[in-house]
This record gives sequence, structure tokens and C-alpha cells, in this order.
Amino acid sequence: MTAYTYWGHGGPYETWVDFLRRWAAAEPADPAALPALSQDDFPGETWERFALHLGDALDARLTSWNERLARALSAASDEFSAGRALAQARTGLREVRALAGHPGLPGTLRTRFTDLVDSQITDLQRQIERNLDHLAAANGADLRWIEGRRRTIRDNALTAASTPTADPWSQAHTGNRPRRRVVPDRTDRPS
Repeated sequence: MTAYTYWGHGGPYETWVDFLRRWAAAEPADPAALPALSQDDFPGETWERFALHLGDALDARLTSWNERLARALSAASDEFSAGRALAQARTGLREVRALAGHPGLPGTLRTRFTDLVDSQITDLQRQIERNLDHLAAANGADLRWIEGRRRTIRDNALTAASTPTADPWSQAHTGNRPRRRVVPDRTDRPS
């Protein structure tokens, strides 16, 4: 076991816990500066406390994320706005998932918390769809609006945050048809 006790500083454990507290409160915190932790660094009881700190931080961010998404979806006046809210929400979920799978965490902890976050994301997607089912069952509900919103929610699924994404524009084009390009009209310019 490696001893990390320094005068006035608790070493990597304290660095991580301080980061988790700031990150949970949505304060500026850079996860890239976190030290790598090894399973041999701490005794079992310390890892249990650390897992509680990590779980609490992830839960706090997911809770505030869920509240913001609920407000954004309630305020969405059309399906474009709802789709935009869902796309922006996936960015927040990817941040949470990235911390759960941080390369500085031991592999067992990364797997455990990434699986937990992925499960939460799947549950959140189902919950949103169930809410639409409850709305559809209510008397006087606009079924066309509900089906439009259901299509938007499924087309912009939160579960897409659980899969790695690649920017399609950063990859080499291999199709036979050229990509569509938007170019400015040069006829308006004075000579």
C-alpha cells in the first residue's frame, strides 16, 4: 500500500474528494488534472468512503441535470425546441458519464459507476416516455401533440449519450456523391 499523507495535504484522495465536491456543485473543476488512483493506494474502508463521495457527486449532477431538462422540455413550444433541449441534455449526460469512467479511477470502479450512470440514463428515457403515456391517458389531451413529442424524444434519445460519438464531418468522405456545401453567393459583391 502506498502512503500518501503529506503535512497539510491528504494527497490524491483529498485532491479527488475536493474535485468531486466542486464538480457536484457545478463549480469550475478540471478532471484532466486528477491523479490516477490504484486499488493498492488505500485500504478497503477508504475506497468505500471514496465510492460514496463519487456516487454523491454523480447523483447531485444527475439530479440538477434532470431538473433543468424538465424545465426545458416544459418550456419547449415546438418539436425543434424540444429536440434542441434533448441534444443539449445529452452533453450534460456525457460529462457525467465521462467522470464515472475517468481513466484515473481503478477499472472496477470505472465499470461499476459507468454501468450505474448508463442504467440511470436508460431509466430517465423510459420515465420521459411514461410521462407521455400518462398525458395520453388523460382526458382532453392533444394526441397529435403527444405523438409528435414522443417522436422527438425517440429521435433525440438520451441513451445516445451512453454510446461513443464521432463527428461525421471529421471523417473521410467515402461516398460516391459529394457532400453538400453551403457557399456564399458571390454575385452580391461589388467589384
